[in-house]
Amino acid sequence: MIIAEKKPIEEIIDEVKGFNRILILGCNECVTVCEAGGKKEVEVLASALRMYFINQGDEKIIDERTLERQCDHEYLEEIRSNIDDYDAVISLACGVGVQFAAEKYLTTPLIPGVNTICLGANEDRGLWTERCQACGACVLAKTGGICPISRCAKRLLNGPCGGSSNGKCEISKDVDCAWQLIVDRLKALNKMEDYEKVAPIKDWSTDRAGGPRTVTREDVKI
Repeated sequence: MIIAEKKPIEEIIDEVKGFNRILILGCNECVTVCEAGGKKEVEVLASALRMYFINQGDEKIIDERTLERQCDHEYLEEIRSNIDDYDAVISLACGVGVQFAAEKYLTTPLIPGVNTICLGANEDRGLWTERCQACGACVLAKTGGICPISRCAKRLLNGPCGGSSNGKCEISKDVDCAWQLIVDRLKALNKMEDYEKVAPIKDWSTDRAGGPRTVTREDVKI
């Protein structure tokens, strides 16, 4: 899922202090799971902003709303009837949701309330770790289901490097060497022959060329 973290309240205050009518718009998908932008976080942020501006002698209208998704036309249409009631919207969706809402409501400032970090997994309560960079050319079948692009500090497709020591990455003793994990996994699968195959250099000009990528499914298009 997409992992995000809350922006510092000071940054958000600085962005909205010139507006009087503000809508805080949450998202009920990934940012809810990682506890950065769901209904609960919308309520907390709204309360914090109200208290701050009241203390400044500047009472603002701050409303709250949480949509099922902000990356979907259907759900963003739910605020069309009252979007013009607000001078600005603080979106707690990921960067995709913020941009999609901004494209849909051209005359309303959309302010991000979170920082979008990565695609990751929920390892424990309050702990999410990166697993994928959505590079568009997946090699997991050859690397035992462990991504060297997202989990190796050097993004090596053939590793480990000379900095790996005792199964740890040279950047930190707390970071596992991705290629040690890959070797261990390939051994467990009895597929070490895959490790012996030299992977070609990634052709980023193909994988990430031409600006924003699109995915089209002709079988589901209307």
